[in-house]
Amino acid sequence: MTSGSLAAAPADPTIVALGGGHGLYATLGAARRVSSDVTAVVTVADDGGSSGRLRSELGVIPPGDLRMALAALAADTPEVRTWTATLQHRFGGTGALAGHSVGNLILAGLSEVMGGTVAALDEMGRMLGIQGRVLPMSPIALDIEADVVGLESDPRVSRCIRGQVAVATTPGKVRRVRLLPPDPPACPESIAAIERADLVLLGPGSWFSSVIPHVLVPELVHALMETGARKTLILNLVAEPGETTGFSAERHLHVLSQHAPELTVDDIVVDSASVPEGSERDYLHRAAQLLGAEVTYADVADNGGATHHAGKLAAVLDRLAVPKERQTTPGRETTSWQ
Repeated sequence: MTSGSLAAAPADPTIVALGGGHGLYATLGAARRVSSDVTAVVTVADDGGSSGRLRSELGVIPPGDLRMALAALAADTPEVRTWTATLQHRFGGTGALAGHSVGNLILAGLSEVMGGTVAALDEMGRMLGIQGRVLPMSPIALDIEADVVGLESDPRVSRCIRGQVAVATTPGKVRRVRLLPPDPPACPESIAAIERADLVLLGPGSWFSSVIPHVLVPELVHALMETGARKTLILNLVAEPGETTGFSAERHLHVLSQHAPELTVDDIVVDSASVPEGSERDYLHRAAQLLGAEVTYADVADNGGATHHAGKLAAVLDRLAVPKERQTTPGRETTSWQ
């Protein structure tokens, strides 16, 4: 480099976000503010609404969560905003198309035309000006099965329920979930994305139906354990009615450990207002230590406190997202603050 020349700008960190639904949408909204190289790895077990109907009628991977991830990463230009709004639009009326999302129909059709879901997602990503990618966690549609207590007169008796919608809305207490078929394959492109990542994000979202499923795919959890990326778990702001009613922040971590006992993470991001100082934080720190993680408290909620604020969460992720070529050790640079 000659004297007076400018040094090349550091490359954006490579970020992979795992999840589904509105939780993943929030994470992607923050991650795209930190990097242009963001890949979404999306759950594929939805069996309700438009996605469930298309899955049942056409045998496709449920497209709804994939569509939402595409919308979250779409370029913010006038032309693309029109397409994004169209993809998110749902038909009204009472006919066969009522309730269907336009984007779900396009994804289903494009998958047939292009011969696969990944090719269809890449093509739609190109149309939306996405610089990263949206990928399914598995190349096949999956089902969720849960052991639930509190549905029988005897509170100790467990009942098996099946289906993402049933699990997410159960009035009972979910003890454990499984995927059907058991030991499903992982999407190869998703594995490759995790292997090359600088930062991997898991959560927030429906804990049993959007977050936990990722660690139930053997190849996927193996990739999470082997990657050199910094792994960050983003906790929910509140317990969700149904599947996690009454759950503390600590309980969310124990459930993750129960389903993936060998998985460790580096950081756990917690909204400072959602876990008050005192014994709750003490319990949370002990649970975090079992995962090998540091806890970061920060104001990451929006004004209503129900969803994550993209800008606030991005500020936290920006301090965690350190590209591998800028890390100070062969492993990873670890930072914690309160």
